[in-house]
Amino acid sequence: MAFRDTKSKIIIKTPEQIEGIRKASKLAGQTLKAVASYIKAGVTTGYINDLAEQFMRDHGAIPATIGYHGYTKASCISVNDVICHGIPGTLELRDGDILNVDVTPILNGYYGDTSSMFTIGEVTEHAKKLIDVTKECLRLGIEQCTPGKRIGDIGYVINKHAVKHGYSTVYEFCGHGVGLKFHEEPEVSHIADANTGPVMQPGMIFTIEPMINAGKARAKVDKNDGWTARTIDGKLSAQFEHTILVTPTFAEVLTDVNGDYEIPIWN
Repeated sequence: MAFRDTKSKIIIKTPEQIEGIRKASKLAGQTLKAVASYIKAGVTTGYINDLAEQFMRDHGAIPATIGYHGYTKASCISVNDVICHGIPGTLELRDGDILNVDVTPILNGYYGDTSSMFTIGEVTEHAKKLIDVTKECLRLGIEQCTPGKRIGDIGYVINKHAVKHGYSTVYEFCGHGVGLKFHEEPEVSHIADANTGPVMQPGMIFTIEPMINAGKARAKVDKNDGWTARTIDGKLSAQFEHTILVTPTFAEVLTDVNGDYEIPIWN
């Protein structure tokens, strides 16, 4: 989930805190894995949300989004031209849809935050490419997460890769510190100049969650709900998100439960 409401200084987590956040992050990833097989044509976004909430609660966690600034659901589910913060409800998924499911469980007081893209039936080659490039953007951002590099290096490589493929990077929402609170410093912009921003240090934990648009970068928030952020031109948007721990030597992807990042991501 992407916001700009951080207020405190960057927190360097202790070993005990890291272990708690690691468990919450693993549960976040497991939640997406648990609902994946239910995401198909004819299913409503509200049904997926209910499954995600039940899974989190069955494993001793509570959804961080419920009650957050008035939000009432256990997840965000963003379909097609929705960039982020889509509210689950009666919308029925159809063949050709693409969607992002975003979950943040609180487990024993610690937060883990992740999201992933899903496809319904046969999607267009254009949609597949957008999803693939967005996932590549995330990986490139993660590769920057070593001590001594700066937060701006993440956004620099993400935007460079997106633009290379003819896409635009949303700049109105960002990644963020996470773990002890839902949203902490630092802000992790997905468009930035290289060698800018705070220096990354071991013990920092934050999300990287690039939102890549097929058309223009701007977002518009639905006035009727105050949450749903859509592309201004109705074109598709894709997003992937992981929670990252900076260690003394590499980036540990705390929310990876599929083995995508089993080998440490070295710079």
